[in-house]
Amino acid sequence: MTATPRHILVAGSANLDFVVRAAHVPAPGETVLGRDFATFPGGKGANQAVAAARAGGAPTRMLLGLGEDAFAATLEDSLRGAGVEPVIVRSRKLPTGTAFICLSDDAENAITVAPGANNALRASDLPPLAAVSHLLLQLETPMETVTAYAATARHAGVTVVLNAAPARSLPDALLRSVDVLIVNEGELEALAGSAGGIADRLARLAVPCVVVTLGARGCIARSAEGLFLQPAFRVDAVDTTAAGDTFCGALAARLARGDALADALRYACAASALACTRLGAQASVPAREAVEAFLRDAPATTAQAREALAAQFGLT
Repeated sequence: MTATPRHILVAGSANLDFVVRAAHVPAPGETVLGRDFATFPGGKGANQAVAAARAGGAPTRMLLGLGEDAFAATLEDSLRGAGVEPVIVRSRKLPTGTAFICLSDDAENAITVAPGANNALRASDLPPLAAVSHLLLQLETPMETVTAYAATARHAGVTVVLNAAPARSLPDALLRSVDVLIVNEGELEALAGSAGGIADRLARLAVPCVVVTLGARGCIARSAEGLFLQPAFRVDAVDTTAAGDTFCGALAARLARGDALADALRYACAASALACTRLGAQASVPAREAVEAFLRDAPATTAQAREALAAQFGLT
């Protein structure tokens, strides 16, 4: 008798992104004339679900809130097209979430999110976890809901992966339920303070595994086995909008597949780098075959490259 495959469940946000390109991101009070305009399916949760599905390793489902409007169909179609099975909480009172993104010529961005139906998710909406091995969460839905999902999953023996973005303080009850915490440098400082080096900040977080993403420099992880350093892969970036989400979804998928942490970090960094070479959020997330081909052609990560990354953060 064949065993039922374990699933990844992503619970989080889905937004329709309104993207305008401009020479630079406007400063406060400044008006900038933009150029190209387009809409793309986005939202941290949905982006990460697409990244997990395309990375392979386990079937991917997503719990999300949508309104009863035209935007909802676009987001649902994008998820299904990527191989994600949506579990939808439909809101009659709130519109589908939207995000307004200014993308500059140097691939930087400024994002404003109107959560809408993402705020409709409640603790009671979490589906059964019997077939779930990993639950992937973010912070674009209500904090009390995220905390409840994590606690329920921990009690059920599910591995809880939290991307603590956007940056905000976290209740102790949530941190106690997290197995893998993923943050960028700003989010790490918000949670662990600015005192000491990056290793000190990672050590101050009472989570079994903490991963800090470093943009174009790569990532560093701390687990019970020690520190893991993965330098970034060089690409010609055109849009960094979904790079972090691609990293999170890919990392969760590879861990669910059974990869060792070091191998999962290398794959996630490669997927994130490729996502920067295309416009859009979910549209930029690479398929597993593209990432594996990229890794076959990429130079192996050398001890010297890891030492250089360590030196940048005082880890030598």
